[in-house]
Amino acid sequence: MNAKNGVGSPVFAVAPMIDWTDRHCRFFHRQLSRRARLFTEMIVDEAILHGDVERLLGFDAAEHPVVLQIGGSSPEKLARATGIARGFGYDEFNLNVGCPSDRVQSGTFGACLMREPSLVGECLAAMVEAAGGVPVTVKCRLGVDEQDIEAALDHLADAAVAAGVAGIWVHARKAWLQGLSPKENRDIPPLDYDRVRRLKGRLGEMFVGLNGGLKTLDQALAETGALDGAMLGRAAYQTPDVLIGVDAAFYREPRDAFDYEALIDTMTEYAARHVAAGGKLNHVTRHMTGLFSGRPGARRWRQLISEGSTRPGATPALIGEAYREVQVEPRSAAA
Repeated sequence: MNAKNGVGSPVFAVAPMIDWTDRHCRFFHRQLSRRARLFTEMIVDEAILHGDVERLLGFDAAEHPVVLQIGGSSPEKLARATGIARGFGYDEFNLNVGCPSDRVQSGTFGACLMREPSLVGECLAAMVEAAGGVPVTVKCRLGVDEQDIEAALDHLADAAVAAGVAGIWVHARKAWLQGLSPKENRDIPPLDYDRVRRLKGRLGEMFVGLNGGLKTLDQALAETGALDGAMLGRAAYQTPDVLIGVDAAFYREPRDAFDYEALIDTMTEYAARHVAAGGKLNHVTRHMTGLFSGRPGARRWRQLISEGSTRPGATPALIGEAYREVQVEPRSAAA
C-alpha cells in the first residue's frame, strides 16, 4: 500500500461498518466508484476458523480493491485466519483496534487493544507473515478512556510499524469503553484531526489515513491535507451517491455524467442472481435506500425499495420499477 495513490492525491476508502458493508453493499458501492477502497464488515478470527468461510469471505470480483477487516487478539488465530482468507484474493488485510462495542470488548479485541500495543504488534506481525505479501494495515483510535492521546497513539503506531504494516488508519477520536454506546462513541468524543497529522509528521513515509466525522469529499480532501488517505463511513452509506465523485476528486479521472439507468440495470441483474441462488431481495435493496437522499422523490424511493422488497412475490424488477416511478432528478457527482 503506497502513500498517496501514485498521482499525489490521497487514497479514498469506505469504512468497515458492522451490518452494513457486506458483499451486497460493496458491490453496490463499486458501481458508484471504480477506485474507492472498500472494506468488509469486521469478521472475527474465530468465525473464519470455525465458520462457513465461503459465506463469510466470498465476494464478487467486481469489488476489487477490497479489504478484509479481521477482529481478534491472538497472534496464532489471526495468522491462521489470514492464511485462510488469503486464498480468497483480498487486496489488503486490516486489524480492528478501534471498535468499542461491549461484545467486542468481551472478546478482548477492538479498541481495548489500544492499551496493549505490544500485543497488537505481535498480532500484526503474525498477520504480515501469514499474508504472503498482501498488505496488512491497522485501524485504531487516538486512545481509550483516560489514555494520553500522544503516548497511546505513538506506542500503537510504533508497534505497528515494527510489525511491518503497510499503513495505519486512524479514527480521530478516543473511544470510551465504559459509559458510551458504540453509536455515542462515533459522535461524542471530540475529533482531533491535528493529532493524526502529527502522527503522519512523525512517521514520514508510512501511510497514515484519516477517519471520523468526514461527511463530504470536499471536507475529506481539505482535512486530509498531507495525510495519505481519507475514509468515509456513515456518509458514504446513508448518501451513497457521494461516491460518484470519488474517482474525479481523489484519482483525477474525468468527471462524466453518471449513468443511473446503467446502475439500476446492473443492480437488478445482480439482485436476480442473488435471488436465484436462494437469497432474499432485501439483502441487496436495503443498501440502496439512501441513493437519492436529499432530493424530491427520495422518500418515495425509500418506501418502494424497503417495503416493496419484503412483500410476497417481490422480484428484482422492483428496482427498475421504483426508479421509473420516482423519476428522481440526479444531482451531479458532487463533493
